[in-house]
Amino acid sequence: MDNNQMINFLTIILGIMISILVILCIIFVVLKFKSKSPKKKIQDNKTTKKKTGGNAPISYTKESIFKFMEFDKIDDNMIVQKDGKRFLMVVECQGINYDLMSGLEKNSVEQGFLQFLNTLRYPIQIYVQTRTVNLTSSLSKYKERVDDISKQFAAKQAEYNQKARSGQYTPQQLDKERYELIRQRNLYEYGIDIVNNTEKMSLNKNILSKHYYIIIPYYPEESSNSNFDKEELSNIAFSELYTKAQAIISSLAVCGINSKVLNSMELGELLYVAYNRDESEIFNLRKALYAGYEDLYSTAPDVFDKRIRELDIKIEEESLKKANEVILDVIEENEKQKRARREEEELDQLIDQMAMAIIEENKRNLGEEIATQAIEKIENDIENKTKEKGGKEDVKETKKTTTTRRTTKAV
Repeated sequence: MDNNQMINFLTIILGIMISILVILCIIFVVLKFKSKSPKKKIQDNKTTKKKTGGNAPISYTKESIFKFMEFDKIDDNMIVQKDGKRFLMVVECQGINYDLMSGLEKNSVEQGFLQFLNTLRYPIQIYVQTRTVNLTSSLSKYKERVDDISKQFAAKQAEYNQKARSGQYTPQQLDKERYELIRQRNLYEYGIDIVNNTEKMSLNKNILSKHYYIIIPYYPEESSNSNFDKEELSNIAFSELYTKAQAIISSLAVCGINSKVLNSMELGELLYVAYNRDESEIFNLRKALYAGYEDLYSTAPDVFDKRIRELDIKIEEESLKKANEVILDVIEENEKQKRARREEEELDQLIDQMAMAIIEENKRNLGEEIATQAIEKIENDIENKTKEKGGKEDVKETKKTTTTRRTTKAV
């Protein structure tokens, strides 16, 4: 190898080393830049926190919650998903004990299930949900029933003791009553045993029950016309899903499986148990619905709005009170005026009647002719007064009273 070849070889090696060095420098610069960018982000976050004044609360929107829950709402016995682009109806099926059946029964069930699968023209989903058995409601019902039985037993025992002490019943009748008393006591003891055994079973957390469901989907794209609003699409989806659900229920009945369509409340319970498996045993859906959690979070109204509302209420109450007082005063004044006027009218009548009575008593001293003329004059004055007032009824009344007094005097 001569000198020229040696120089060329060394220059090639030097060029390769320089290119490698350049590549390494570029990689170093890139890594350095990437390592500095998170620090800048952290500093930016710190500056924004300082500007906002501490840790800013994270806001959770309804959209994020609905995306997590994978359904929008429960409406008209259906689960609505993807903003009305998918509807689900759920059919609950009652399980059968296949292992305890005979060979002929198993064969009929298999044929029925095969027929059910052959009749399907749309996709379905079979969902099995395992739940822990909660015996609280059963225990409360048992205890109420046992309390009723204990009251009946105490009343029956008191009745039997009373009949036995009275001595008015034959031994056959007392034996019949004693038999009824023993039967009632046995029923009470049996109820106590059921309650005790159920309480012991409730302590066992391994008691599970399986619920079987068939989920039927519907997509609005299946309809021929897509120019429907949301309400019309919901009605179409319900009719389609309900028809499919009834077909499934009738085909499963051949297998001896009883089934039903879940309503909105039962759908809510199904989803609640699916999302809250641990808490649903202790705190079920109905307790959660009626717990009133929203009452714990309340925003106080503005002070001035609250003051204005209270003032409006007070003004309304005071105005009603004053109006009632004024009306009562006016009614009272009118009543007083009417009573005073009535007393004045009665006073005139009483004066005339007393005058006529005095004339009647002194008729012998005054003379028959003078007395009758005086009485007639008083009566004419009464008639004139009543004519001025327009009260003919009063005239008749006064004449009746005068005639009755004359007849009484004559008697």
